Amino acid sequence: MATTDDRLEEKPPYGVDVDTEKNTTAVTTNDGPVAAWTRIRDLAHKAIVFGRVELRGVAPIPVKERTVDRTINIFTLWWSMNANILPIAFGMIGPASGLSLRDSSLVILFFVLLTTLLPAYLATLGPKTGMRQMIQARYSFGRYIVSIPVFLNLATMTGFCIIIAVIGGQCLSAVADGNLSVTVGIVIISLVTLVISFCGYKWLHIYERYAWIPAFIAIIVAAGCGGRDLANQVPAEPAKASAVLSYGMIMASYMVPWACLASDFTTYLKPDTSSVKIFCYSYFGLATPTILLMTLGAAVGGAIPNNPTWQDKYNETLVGGILDAMLAPAGGFGKFLVVVLAFTLLGNLAATSYSITLNFQMLVPVLFKVPRYMFSIVLVAIMIPVSIAAADDFFLNMENFLALIGYWSSAFLGVVLVEHFVYRKGDCGRYDPEAWNDAGLLPWGVAALGSVALSFAVVVPSMAQVWWTGPIARTTGDIGFELAFVVSGLLYVPLRWVERRHLGR
Repeated sequence: MATTDDRLEEKPPYGVDVDTEKNTTAVTTNDGPVAAWTRIRDLAHKAIVFGRVELRGVAPIPVKERTVDRTINIFTLWWSMNANILPIAFGMIGPASGLSLRDSSLVILFFVLLTTLLPAYLATLGPKTGMRQMIQARYSFGRYIVSIPVFLNLATMTGFCIIIAVIGGQCLSAVADGNLSVTVGIVIISLVTLVISFCGYKWLHIYERYAWIPAFIAIIVAAGCGGRDLANQVPAEPAKASAVLSYGMIMASYMVPWACLASDFTTYLKPDTSSVKIFCYSYFGLATPTILLMTLGAAVGGAIPNNPTWQDKYNETLVGGILDAMLAPAGGFGKFLVVVLAFTLLGNLAATSYSITLNFQMLVPVLFKVPRYMFSIVLVAIMIPVSIAAADDFFLNMENFLALIGYWSSAFLGVVLVEHFVYRKGDCGRYDPEAWNDAGLLPWGVAALGSVALSFAVVVPSMAQVWWTGPIARTTGDIGFELAFVVSGLLYVPLRWVERRHLGR
């Protein structure tokens, strides 16, 4: 008789949950609340079948179902996730940190090109293993200890969703000239996210294939309308090394977390898909729009103090107000474009919420049995109140959030990559697909957790944040994420050797 895990692995990637023994859905004729719930459930299933929503969850994709050969989808996916106004907001932090447009642009260019290597490479492992990124992490962190990085990954992705919801809400409020509050705008963006997050791999890629087009048109028009003012930059002092490295940390905090979900989007590709193609499509699809739009954001941030109108709009609704001011010369069409820009954020939200629902199922074993789409409701229930609270002091809250995610994700990736290259010789065939949910076949994860935890003995003194500046960072600037990656990887080599010697796995 098939086990629960076997039945999960035999599910089709799209469609309704069924009894795999009888190939039928459960039906009951009872009256009362049970019957009412059954009717609601059946209606939901019909909607899911109509929309071909993915219900598989986190079980590895069998080889026979890895059939997608449209590799270009990877490029359009990464491009659409970043071809929106979110990178513009991150770019604005550079001038706010005292960097000139030139220095901000150079930091953006260098750190984005460097840190994009991580998600681009890990995306290549999806077709070969059929495993989501955090399922792959079980082969170093173990069946149960992996819940710690999964929780941190959930917090990271939910934090980004909150940032996006706030920016989208600000845009809708700005275009309504105060007749729509930021709170209502946040609710609108969040509810649209709920609808999109029900969809799975197939519809995600279809949406992302076209979502970037209106986004880029609107951004180009905004840059054209505000071009004259963008040239009027505030004079800046020569860049200090500490400011450069601290802003570089923010760039890393934007880019590195993508690596913690990179293979989530490539698991349905054919196993023999060219890794070079996947790497290049991922690298350039992620880096190109990010560099361009962060640089535009740096230009906008450096011009705000010299333009009273922009400054006033910024004081009212921050990013949304700036975009509304930039597009003001276009009149009513400009306001329409601000609305378009608000909804271009859905390209990022769609992909991020897709991975969030998967990570919920990986958090603790009991959640594995809950349908993935149920977590979309949980996500939005969290997003709305937290986004409303975060909007009050947006940039400060965003920087405090970013200060944390770059450190843990870098340490996590140091461990995962050492496991892959040192102990599995870079061979995806060494990941036993039968072991993915069996604690007896997976490592304990003590070596991985210990490596990450011990690395923070060096990371904490190297952090430079508003609430803490370590003794190393006072001299060098923030080098925490670099040290987290290197030190955790180095520590993992001997600790994993001891673990393997003791366990034999």
